[in-house]
Amino acid sequence: MRRQTATSGINPAGSSRALRLDPLSLPVSFDAHDARADGGVRRVELHRERVVLHRAVHGMQMAVSVRVRDFLGVALRGIDDAQMLVLVHRDPSLSIPLGVSSDREEIAAAWQMWSDIFALPLLPEDEAREPAARRRRHNAIRARRPKFLVRRRGGDLLNPANIHQGEREIIARD
Repeated sequence: MRRQTATSGINPAGSSRALRLDPLSLPVSFDAHDARADGGVRRVELHRERVVLHRAVHGMQMAVSVRVRDFLGVALRGIDDAQMLVLVHRDPSLSIPLGVSSDREEIAAAWQMWSDIFALPLLPEDEAREPAARRRRHNAIRARRPKFLVRRRGGDLLNPANIHQGEREIIARD
């Protein structure tokens, strides 16, 4: 693994270079900002087929491996006077920064290149910020019959067609 650059304001001393990863030199390993991780930094390994996130939370080391096809796409987001490329996941904590630039032509070319490399769609800024739709909660067990009633035949007592020929209807009265 090669280290290309550090990200999110954690650049080496004396470096004025913004985050810029090269999509043609994968796999890449770099540090990214993570507000919930210990030290505010997570380690990202970016491959063509998967992304591995290494971080420590409250002293617990973890590595999360996510397939690239599980990401929604490559988004272009505006930050101050620059543009930022992000590999967007449904879970915002799994989104990966790919590059920052103030040159519009350069960021547009990188946006298309990352999309082609990962075979993911280009997501415009407004679409990428849209939250994922909530899943409907459905309790499949609630509609089931109790176990002792499953053995019994269900029927409609008010329908006279349920009374078989030759049988009498028995009505019990107090």
